[in-house]
Amino acid sequence: MTSPLETWPATARRLDAFDWPALAASLERDGAAILGGLLTPGECRALAALHDEGGLFRSRVVMARHGFGRGEYKYFANPLPPLVAGLRAALYPRLVPVANLWNERLGLDDRYPATLDEYLARCHAAGQAKPTPLLLRYGPGDYNCLHQDLYGECVFPLQATVLLSDPRVDFTGGDFILATQRPRMQSRADVAPLSLGDAVIFAVRHRPVEGSRGYYRVNTRHGVGTVRSGERRTLGLIFHDAA
Repeated sequence: MTSPLETWPATARRLDAFDWPALAASLERDGAAILGGLLTPGECRALAALHDEGGLFRSRVVMARHGFGRGEYKYFANPLPPLVAGLRAALYPRLVPVANLWNERLGLDDRYPATLDEYLARCHAAGQAKPTPLLLRYGPGDYNCLHQDLYGECVFPLQATVLLSDPRVDFTGGDFILATQRPRMQSRADVAPLSLGDAVIFAVRHRPVEGSRGYYRVNTRHGVGTVRSGERRTLGLIFHDAA
């Protein structure tokens, strides 16, 4: 029987069923968009189980040691598991039009190439060659402080998180939080309602918002609220590599 981790071509094709113009509109309006049921329960379980296979990872971070929160995460080493690599490569070109439009509206010169391989070559040429996809694990009392996933000069402006645990069964609390800071205004926090296998796409560090005098920059951060019980696991897909 084929492992769920090896079925990434079918999983990637699942992306075709989503209404990408509607998702782009959500990103424009809210800075985030949800892909409901992107992964099957079997794929979620298979990915979550990888957390305990040490040979797959290049780094482990215990968040409390660095003041990042509580819980832990592990960055995958190359080669990435097929499902992780396939999802990352399939999502990237669907997000490029939004990424390029955002940079245009913010007056930034960077434009992103059509494929992930081309973009990663750019990252590697800038000294960012460490893979950034990661698995995160939270237990009771764990949380993730609001932050931005920046690893060098090359930054793709969108990333994705996939919930690998079932909030109806596996854990309580642990909401995914998005915070925005508009100029001279207080921060606003929103919760992305995620179910097992859902992915949320969101802004990495800033996005354009239209005002009375054109577009202006809104800073963004993301985090995870306190897990009250059980265990919460997620997959993080970041498109730029790290230095």
